[in-house]
Amino acid sequence: MRKLKVGHVGGRTGYAHLFNNHPRTETVAVCDIDPEALEKTRTTLGLKRSQGFHDYDDFLKADLDIVVVGTPIPFHAEQSIKALESGKHVLSEVTAANNVKDCERLVQAVKRTGMKYMLAENMCYVHFIQEWKKMIQEGKLGKIYYAEAEYVHQIRRLLKDLETGKLLWRASRPPIHYCSHSLGPLLIMLDDHVVKATASGKGMNIMPGVGIGAIDMQIALFETKKGVTIKLLRSQVVTREPPFHYYTIYGTKGCVENTGFRSGAYKGLLYIEGEDKVAREIDCPVSDPNAPEEAKRGGHGTSEYYLIRDFINSIDNDTEPPIDVVRGVDMTLPGLIAHEAVIKGNVWLDVPHFE
Repeated sequence: MRKLKVGHVGGRTGYAHLFNNHPRTETVAVCDIDPEALEKTRTTLGLKRSQGFHDYDDFLKADLDIVVVGTPIPFHAEQSIKALESGKHVLSEVTAANNVKDCERLVQAVKRTGMKYMLAENMCYVHFIQEWKKMIQEGKLGKIYYAEAEYVHQIRRLLKDLETGKLLWRASRPPIHYCSHSLGPLLIMLDDHVVKATASGKGMNIMPGVGIGAIDMQIALFETKKGVTIKLLRSQVVTREPPFHYYTIYGTKGCVENTGFRSGAYKGLLYIEGEDKVAREIDCPVSDPNAPEEAKRGGHGTSEYYLIRDFINSIDNDTEPPIDVVRGVDMTLPGLIAHEAVIKGNVWLDVPHFE
């Protein structure tokens, strides 16, 4: 069986190394509009000059089976759709799109072409998230009725070049738009999707004059199809170090949360009625301790190794990827609608579900 040929447009090279180390795939092309970035990526991966492209349309004419989209978010949907229509499977960085219309177009493109699309939401593959998912599926927490998540990550230098003062593309991305790292794992664990959203937050005190990307903090409330209430908090200018991912889940039989990041690892608390008098401390590892050695060559612990493994398996077995286009869009749309709710005065709005 021949290897699947992979091409990367924009972004870092972490996925490229994982694809190169997988027995079923090899990286054969890269594309970037920045000549210096293209040359650096090409040489890092040991590719020929003929395997580097400045023009995306020329890149898509290359002999490729898979396109990995790692460009800025405003290009994700359009580039994914073009790749699908050219007969390539797509692994796209988060989020799937930056507007509702493109979310719908993306779902339609996957249906029309029959190609595989997976959203590369690596937080869904963090080891403790996978462990919590099993616990919920086994019913240990009972019926889930409430969950919350926070992703606070100071990236001021990615909003504005602090030397030149130039505004960068993230300056126009509201914090709540980038919600999939928080919402994605919750929806995967709950096997659910959001139907209504509202949100609050439009003050810009930390980085005034930059744009909506510098909103101090946004908090969204979501209602899911199964009746779960979700609270989600996001900031990308927050005065806090280090960055932090927080999740908590409440069920009729118990609750679980991760409580802090210490010595390179998350800790947590778990309480199950009838088993615990008080919540007990648990480890919440990012990496799978039983993962093979090659799994450690990716990023974000072992999460990206397993993500790519599942994507390739979906192609080989002609099955739906775990985070297929419908789930990927379901992780994206609530953030888009939540910011719209802020603009309209913190109202509740319906969240579409495309399938």
